[in-house]
Amino acid sequence: MRAYIFRRLLLTIPTVFFVSLIIFFVIRLVPGSIIDKMEAEFGGGYGVSKIDKVAIEHSLGLDVPVYTQYFRWIGGIVLHGDLGDSLWKGTPVMDDIKQRWPVTFELGILALLVTQTIAIPLGVYSALRQDTIGDYIGRSFAILCIAVPSFWLATLVIVYPSIWWGYMPSIRLIPFSVDPIGNLKMFIIPAIVLGMSGAGGNMRLMRTMMLEVLRQDYIRTAWSKGLKERVVVTRHALKNALIPVVTMIGYQLPVLVGGAVIIENIFNLPGMGRLLTDATTQRDYPIVTGVVLVISVILVLINLLTDLSYGFLDPRIHYK
Repeated sequence: MRAYIFRRLLLTIPTVFFVSLIIFFVIRLVPGSIIDKMEAEFGGGYGVSKIDKVAIEHSLGLDVPVYTQYFRWIGGIVLHGDLGDSLWKGTPVMDDIKQRWPVTFELGILALLVTQTIAIPLGVYSALRQDTIGDYIGRSFAILCIAVPSFWLATLVIVYPSIWWGYMPSIRLIPFSVDPIGNLKMFIIPAIVLGMSGAGGNMRLMRTMMLEVLRQDYIRTAWSKGLKERVVVTRHALKNALIPVVTMIGYQLPVLVGGAVIIENIFNLPGMGRLLTDATTQRDYPIVTGVVLVISVILVLINLLTDLSYGFLDPRIHYK
């Protein structure tokens, strides 16, 4: 087990390296540079003389070739753990990430809980009551969750309550340490909207795997012993049926992160997704590369934890 974990951690090094290459150079291919943004904001249309582009590029370190900028950036990460400073604010990128990541983390955890709270019970119930009215309703609900875009549903949740009842969600962040109930009220609706997008696929997969497991010989033996349905499902069938679902959860986490970018902007949540959007608009390269790199490392580690969870669900799985 330890050797397997060590090898997987070593494999994260080239993965993160290639991710850093891609994000560092791709963001610079977006039309329009930060110098153009600064000129438009500070030097154009306000009676102010044009900013000195050469001086600004030199002060921001953009007057050297791109590959030199990359080696400076990656060197700061490897040697000092420094993701650089914002080109607009001059503040350390790591400070911005530390300030924003709890919002995205809380939203992602709540959305994941919503997804599994909907998917697993409905999937198990639909499999146990195959081809009944309850099964048809559950499958229809799963298709509805898959078909409805989360950004469209989020827009409806924002617009219609404000028109009908004059209700608008809070636009100021309520810290959990200050008001836990108010914080949960602020996050629960965005989490439900974000979680429903993944609940449909997980529910259908859970139903399919439960149907397959329930047809196995050891399940028939359990039924023949006269065990109760609850015991057969929880002790014998559920763990084996969960293995593909756990894999699906690992694949859905990047989708949740991508969805959080949209949901955070719609619900005005100051998380990493909104930070990434604002930095991309402003061409603040260090923030964009820093945020994407941190998210990439987190996702690589989550995939490792997903693989390790197989051994807990099925003792026959060994890591060599």
